[in-house]
Amino acid sequence: MKVFFGSASKFYQHAILFLSAFANRRVPLADENSTSKQMSANWHLIINNRWFHPLLLLLWFLIGLCLRLTNLTAKPPWTDEFSTLVFSLGNSFLPVPLDQAIAPDILLQPLQPQPSDTIQDVWMHLSHETNHPPVYFMLAHWWMQLFPTQQGLVSLWGARSLSAIFGAASIPAIYGLGRLTFRSPLIAHIAAAIMAVSPYAIFLAQEARHYTLAILWVIASMACLIITTRHIQNRTQLPITTALSWVVVNALGIATHYFFVLTLGSEALVLIFLAWQQRTFLSPPWRRIYAVAVGTAVSGIVWLPIFLQNSYGDKLTNWIQQPRQGFEWLNPLFQAFAAWVTMLFLLPIESPQLPIVLVSGLIMLIFFIWFLPILIRGIKIQLQQPETQILWGIILAAIALFFVFTYFLGIDLTRGARYNFVYFPSVILVLSASLAVRWQTPQNNHRITGKQAVAIIWLMGFCSAVTVICNLGYQKYYRPDLFLQLIRETSQVPAVIATTQITHVQIGEMMGIAREWKMQNTPSPSLQFILAHQDQDPNTSTTTLNNILKTLPRPFDLWLVNFHAPIAAEAKKCATETRSLPAVNGYEYKIYHCR
Repeated sequence: MKVFFGSASKFYQHAILFLSAFANRRVPLADENSTSKQMSANWHLIINNRWFHPLLLLLWFLIGLCLRLTNLTAKPPWTDEFSTLVFSLGNSFLPVPLDQAIAPDILLQPLQPQPSDTIQDVWMHLSHETNHPPVYFMLAHWWMQLFPTQQGLVSLWGARSLSAIFGAASIPAIYGLGRLTFRSPLIAHIAAAIMAVSPYAIFLAQEARHYTLAILWVIASMACLIITTRHIQNRTQLPITTALSWVVVNALGIATHYFFVLTLGSEALVLIFLAWQQRTFLSPPWRRIYAVAVGTAVSGIVWLPIFLQNSYGDKLTNWIQQPRQGFEWLNPLFQAFAAWVTMLFLLPIESPQLPIVLVSGLIMLIFFIWFLPILIRGIKIQLQQPETQILWGIILAAIALFFVFTYFLGIDLTRGARYNFVYFPSVILVLSASLAVRWQTPQNNHRITGKQAVAIIWLMGFCSAVTVICNLGYQKYYRPDLFLQLIRETSQVPAVIATTQITHVQIGEMMGIAREWKMQNTPSPSLQFILAHQDQDPNTSTTTLNNILKTLPRPFDLWLVNFHAPIAAEAKKCATETRSLPAVNGYEYKIYHCR
């Protein structure tokens, strides 16, 4: 034990010397001797070595990459990810039979890679069946070909790893943006370290979706904005290479996710404010800024006809266009606040164990109360810098746009935390600049030094990353693994799962169950699926189900899952399950035993 504490003491001394050297300030220890002085000198040499910053950045990158790849397939895919898998393969949901009982293998056929599928197939099905642009799906098409199938189905690890790699790439990207913005390696490293462990960033990186690639475009576009604002302040000409690069980045951003236009809208509001502030609209940099605006607008308008002609658009976004009553008008405020907090820390508040939830919530509250003064003090100091003002302009403009869409246009963007990618890099940089102030604060009357405070905040972020990895925070919306387990425990006869189908979202919900059934190689009970199509009249699904049930051999258990239509007469003839069974995320169900 004595040896352990002695080693720990030496490690602590080395850590303090390292941190002090990094801040270019040496903090002597009480029992400092010639050895520690030599050690401090050695650390200064290391700090000044040209390889120090690249190697430290590599460390953040490796930490972030390992976190993003850990337990990558432990959580089952959900409907949006099934869209990525199917469309990236160049397949379609349309061949899935509707209004009839089908086996799991038939339902899963769109997840089977076809050697004949090409990029043209990706674009054809994507443009007719969903409301997303193609860049990420085309990249995923090539990427997923590198991985072998799982029981004949596309590799989930292969699909998610692309997003994880893009997510890890955002670590050096935010480092570069931090150095460009503040010209401070300290702020840049803090930004990279926070990005590496951000629970929000890891949540996005562990899904087979396009948000991590979109974040890279946001970072690149912000870099062009920072360069441009300096030319505006200096009244110098914007380099043509910067202008062209900005147009290309913006075009790729729009072609990756349409909500990238919210980033562009935030940047535009910042530029308009700068123009009004300086009362200069025709000075040298502005002419090329207008050219960038025109080029960006053209790159966005080309997608407008495709977006408008897509008949699935309104149906696929219906979930964020729900009416609100009473206190529901306050929901967007709480949803937005929860998303902001979880960009930095998140403990297991979604654990199935109530004591863990309560303890986690209490720790988060205490941590937030302790952290808030640090954040506010840093913001007050950093707001004196024009770069920080630009970042805050982007954040506030983006949030304003979110609430305009939510409260005035009836599109609640706060319901999808993932949409905050449009200003997430700005939040990371503002946090990092604020923490850099605390880092450089001497101990004085504080119980802990600024460096120790930043280390505690980072460790909280690391614990939050582990929380997301273990599915105890930012939980998956659908849990087909738990639902299949419930079916196995409840049904001793063949199970028939029926749902109402409007878009491929409902097909994805059933695909989740079928995929779990196939991956677990579960022969009993046997499964059949009924996708009862529904347009305007819910009774059409009821009639369809009623006709199918008449033809099915008995006995079987009928599971009505997310079935939004009146109960069929044939189902009412069966015995209703009277036991109180557990709820399952994403699957609202009723059971009828047809004997």
